[in-house]
Amino acid sequence: MAAALALRTVDQHRKQPVLLMSTDPAHSLADVFQKSLGDEIERVRLRDGAKLAVWQVNAKKQFRAFLSRHRKTLLEILEKGSILSLEDVDSLLDSSLPGMAEMSALLGLEEVLSAGKYAHIVVDTAPFGHTLRLLELPEYFQRFLKFLELASSRDQVLAEHFGGRAKAVGSEMLEQWRAMAEGITRALQGAKVLLVTTPENFALNESLRFRDLLQGQSSPSEITGLVLNRASTKTGSCRTCRARAKATRAARLLLKREFPGTRMHIAEDLGTPLIGAADLAAFGEHVFAGRPIRWKSAPPAGKQPQLKRTEWPTLTGPLSLTLGKGGVGKTTVSAALGFRTREKTKAAVEICSVDPAPSLDDVFQTEINDEPRAVLGDKKFRASELDSVRLFKQWVHDVKSAIEEATTAERSGIHLDLWFERQLFSQLLDMVPPGVDEVLAIIRISELLGNSSKRVIIDMAPTGHALDLLRTPERILAWTRLLLKTLSAHRTLGFARDAGVKVAELGQRIRDLLDVLQDPERTRIYTVVLPEPLPDRETERLLQDLEVLGLPSESIFINRVLFAQEIRSCPRCQQAHRWQMATLGKLRRRYRSKALYAIPNFPVEIAGQRGLRSFTGKLWRVE
Repeated sequence: MAAALALRTVDQHRKQPVLLMSTDPAHSLADVFQKSLGDEIERVRLRDGAKLAVWQVNAKKQFRAFLSRHRKTLLEILEKGSILSLEDVDSLLDSSLPGMAEMSALLGLEEVLSAGKYAHIVVDTAPFGHTLRLLELPEYFQRFLKFLELASSRDQVLAEHFGGRAKAVGSEMLEQWRAMAEGITRALQGAKVLLVTTPENFALNESLRFRDLLQGQSSPSEITGLVLNRASTKTGSCRTCRARAKATRAARLLLKREFPGTRMHIAEDLGTPLIGAADLAAFGEHVFAGRPIRWKSAPPAGKQPQLKRTEWPTLTGPLSLTLGKGGVGKTTVSAALGFRTREKTKAAVEICSVDPAPSLDDVFQTEINDEPRAVLGDKKFRASELDSVRLFKQWVHDVKSAIEEATTAERSGIHLDLWFERQLFSQLLDMVPPGVDEVLAIIRISELLGNSSKRVIIDMAPTGHALDLLRTPERILAWTRLLLKTLSAHRTLGFARDAGVKVAELGQRIRDLLDVLQDPERTRIYTVVLPEPLPDRETERLLQDLEVLGLPSESIFINRVLFAQEIRSCPRCQQAHRWQMATLGKLRRRYRSKALYAIPNFPVEIAGQRGLRSFTGKLWRVE
């Protein structure tokens, strides 16, 4: 949709430069344009001679470039303003940080805005949860600046206390950063937010939650447009199309009611993939100019796969993870695996969503929050959704209380009041940092495993951030080693000793979790994908990254597969079916050693006990 909008913008403003940039860690712009893209801004030449600049932001490279420009000053500020040594701070800056994708997206956006080269910038963002983090970053950055300003003023504060004078460190750099943060804030507040959803209740409910969370921000961006994607405006000749047309009508009514005055665009589901600039440009004309669009594209030739009826698998090891891109049905598959396990094995099951935009309450038809609760009337089937911000703020409250107590005391008749340290810690802890989702998710997983015999299944965030989460244990271990080394130099302070114990305990828990993750007998990874060419390519990259991490996925669920007997003579569904079978055949040839399962397309959405029983009653093995 972002690519179609960018091409539409190029067509409308022929003489003005347009940039399309992706801030999603799991980029797919190269896939939709069928063009190899690096990590620099590149030109895509269009059929009529026009050009579009495209940029897939490389988070690690962008973040490292930013740090290298300011490393010396940052080292000086943090060393002078904290109990960390220069060596400690240098090691910390060298570590890979969760939240780097969001921070790098902000830095990349600031870079192109400052250059002033592009009249129009279209940003293809990550899924909802992490986009909210991106939009919150300017405020986070402002708070981080306050912390750095206080840290840089340590010598100045101490000198004034004793009647002397000193200059704050890094004042010029901090002023530059402040101007950058203010510029980004203004740009985001003036941005046009195009909200893309689909007629499914899951997607619509998620859109409403996104709107409410967006409005709750201190400087909210305004949703100025809606796209109802994968819509069906014609009743059609099969059960699937009739159900989708009915859902589209209901979705249009809901969106008009919930977003009054907001312009809505309808994107018809054509049953074929959109690949290449010509297809995308035509799609952009259809969505944003309302022009009718029809085409029939033939899928690539290849051997058709065989589908054999089979049973749903059950959870065997203590930990299972469900991965895939946004919107493929990870939550439904996670719930189905838990439901099937309870039916067949009677083992206790706990499912937890660590996606910042969770939807377990939709599939279980009950309110799910951070506290595990029984679902479907089954005391041994419990569900929860990680509320990372609430947990972080509770942790901050506890830590602040401990620091207040530890830094104000009477010792040997001498009043010890570490005022500066308290202020410094207070400002640092007042920030909800990017990446808190990944860090707290890892801690939650280790807590859920505990010592019990229950089966734990984690409904993961979409692809890019799921991979970040799986890299987080090693990062946390690196931080715990650094923190323990730093705290050992201050072991005469009571709070440093107490903190050291807690850090050591955290390190041991993370090591135990790593042992579970890296044991194929104890951890199962399930990948969910749609039978379409573009999601298939992203899944290929995901599986490669999992292999590198030593966490191979042995099972792939291919969701929403159309079966010939269900679609009858429906032209749209027949065309979609041909493409799906071509994709299934390709997946079977590529992943011969993996178990591939085809889940049929259900005209109605899966929710509640009845829906999950129907969902888990049908499964095919792809052979």
